[in-house]
Amino acid sequence: MTGEEEKFMGLAKVNFELDLPSYDAADSLLWPRRKLTIRKKGVLKESLSPIFPGYLFFQAEELTPDIHWIIRKTPGFVRYLKSNQNIEPIEGKDRELLLHFLHFGEIVEKSQVSFDENKRIKVISGPMKGLEGRIVKVDKRKRRAKISLSLYEESFTIDFGFEILEKIEDHE
Repeated sequence: MTGEEEKFMGLAKVNFELDLPSYDAADSLLWPRRKLTIRKKGVLKESLSPIFPGYLFFQAEELTPDIHWIIRKTPGFVRYLKSNQNIEPIEGKDRELLLHFLHFGEIVEKSQVSFDENKRIKVISGPMKGLEGRIVKVDKRKRRAKISLSLYEESFTIDFGFEILEKIEDHE
């Protein structure tokens, strides 16, 4: 359930420990998140938000019946993708997108960006690198870029934080 990902992960880990103690599920459940700076009443605060709200990813060679039922019986479970009757591993562009973010760790930091003379954003490093064509809006004041993502043919936009690298001018 969206907003309950952390609770679900905790309950699932307990269920694995109780029902399948020989299986180490600690690194199998993945929840990619991003760091954002939120300004509330003038106070800046770091926050973690999911990249794919409502989605957790299970990494395994195969989905055995035991693992399937432990996940399915955990409170907060809604459904597998594509459906509970037709469970499919993530492949193609969806897999590439997920691996792109996981390459930066389960919690992605802010990207490093600069702006060219035409005020266009240029991503130097970080999770937005390679996704420039998906940027739909840039808010320099909030230091966020809204990026259009899709997973299993469902499109949504997600804000990613960035830090601006100022140009260093030569005075020689």
